[in-house]
Amino acid sequence: MRLRNRAEQAGTEPRAAVLLPEPIRPTDLSIVNGGRRLGELLLYAGLVQHAQVLAALSAAQRGTGKRLGQLLVESGAVSDRDIARAVAHQHGLPVVDLRQVVPEESAVALLDEASARELLAIPVTLQDAEVAVVVALPSEAVRQALAQAIGRAVTLGVAPESEIMRAIGNGYRALTGVDVHVKAFEAREIGRRDVARAASPAAHEDAPVVQVVQMILTQALRDRASDVHIEPQSERIRVRFRIDGALHDMLDLPGSMGSALVSRIKILGGMNIVERRRPQDGQISTEVEGVAVDIRVSTTAVVGGEKVVMRLLDKSRPLYELATLGMSPQMTDRYSALLRAPYGMVICAGPTGSGKTTTLYGSLNEINSPERNIMTIEDPVEYTFPSINQIQINEAAGLTFADGLRSILRQDPDVILVGEIRDVETARIAVQSALTGHFVLSSLHATDAVSALHRLLDMGIENFLVASSVTAMVAQRLVRRICRHCTEHYQPSQQELALIAAIGGRPPQGGFVRGAGCNFCAHTGFLDRVGVYEMMPVSEAIRAQILASAGHDEIRQTARREGMRTLQEEAARLVSDGVTTPAEILRSIYVPGS
Repeated sequence: MRLRNRAEQAGTEPRAAVLLPEPIRPTDLSIVNGGRRLGELLLYAGLVQHAQVLAALSAAQRGTGKRLGQLLVESGAVSDRDIARAVAHQHGLPVVDLRQVVPEESAVALLDEASARELLAIPVTLQDAEVAVVVALPSEAVRQALAQAIGRAVTLGVAPESEIMRAIGNGYRALTGVDVHVKAFEAREIGRRDVARAASPAAHEDAPVVQVVQMILTQALRDRASDVHIEPQSERIRVRFRIDGALHDMLDLPGSMGSALVSRIKILGGMNIVERRRPQDGQISTEVEGVAVDIRVSTTAVVGGEKVVMRLLDKSRPLYELATLGMSPQMTDRYSALLRAPYGMVICAGPTGSGKTTTLYGSLNEINSPERNIMTIEDPVEYTFPSINQIQINEAAGLTFADGLRSILRQDPDVILVGEIRDVETARIAVQSALTGHFVLSSLHATDAVSALHRLLDMGIENFLVASSVTAMVAQRLVRRICRHCTEHYQPSQQELALIAAIGGRPPQGGFVRGAGCNFCAHTGFLDRVGVYEMMPVSEAIRAQILASAGHDEIRQTARREGMRTLQEEAARLVSDGVTTPAEILRSIYVPGS
């Protein structure tokens, strides 16, 4: 059994844990004498306005349960690092940069995770009989509680609460104790009867297989993984997480554990544990560390056993607004205007995992109002809206996209979202719905906006129906964002410079930037993803070309003349804005000759 940490996956060595006081500039907090309250410190340092402090104090007095500093950060009046520096100055303590400081395992082991989360504290170094602990809210009571819990003398440092919570998530790995359960499993006789018993719904929660599956899911949620891959490979089971679009090796399990692991997941997903030759799909609804999560499960037979892929849908994640998806302000305005059309069809195109569903939900969020009857049909319903009627596909019960869409049309809808157009029957009903006074949103698998248009035509939908119903095609991809915690300037390679020149981009003002790698991004230099969009409104000229059965290149040239910016051009804009890197564009988007 081999457990990998994320710094190791990124090919970097964790930096030693050292308490480094962050100097306070003379023009800031050092002009203030000690003993003042936090609000006064921030005011004297010129970091906040008097009205902002009063507003935050008023909110605190209304019983929100939030501290003054937390309210000021949420309002955007001040950053969490400024709050940490003010608190540190108030108590005469050093500020610790947890973006670079890696807590020592021996120190972290002295404090249990529950106490760390309760006290908002993370031990970072252990020297002789003294432990250096970083806290968000220093006080004598917190220091005494830490000393009692750790059993040693404690010295305190200060860091922002958000950084401490990230450090706790990184320091207390859910997979740390997995080897104990693997050894317990291997100690048992691995027979077919034991596999069935370990995988049964009534399996004891302390059973090794049950614990290993739970640990994998817990760590995946902590690492913001979108997918978990469990792959049989000769004498081992490889577990990988897809984080920000890239796969990372996380864990190696013994090959003897494969059948029991797959069977346990199948039971949770309501699947047939006896059938091991045919692909199966299932769904798990559960809670992981208090967070509601839906998991889509897919199994398929490969050489050596069965492979499982689990897609994790964090239902606590807030819905994105259009302005935050990655569109330029001009494209956002134009797209918002298209969404307010009384009828027609807007199709979002892209490969699997390109963020189409997120864009569709953001679109619904934009136009949702009490005056509209909005209905969706999805497979599955990933996130629920409190004021929208959503239908879940159930093919076993005979409810398909086509059947569900027919029933929606009898429900007096204004806006219809079809999760995905998979077949000609669904496509035809969706097109007819758009022609009969409904506004339809849907997704389609295609490489770009023009290809999505031709995909509809290839399905057998008549040219005149497509020309009359479709109002816009939007193609998209996802690229990784540069980690904002460890940005540095660098000189790009000749290949990167040639790429930017080929797609009409320009160097960023101030020079090219990238992520140097820190604890927050697991030393990858990237944190989270952003959308890259290509939007093609269907103009009169393009309608005429559709009716004339024009080719892909001809329609694309017309769209370009009318102002369409391609995926490559929008990607170049993100590089120029310092959001992502040329290498990431080359990895995710660039197609030679496009």
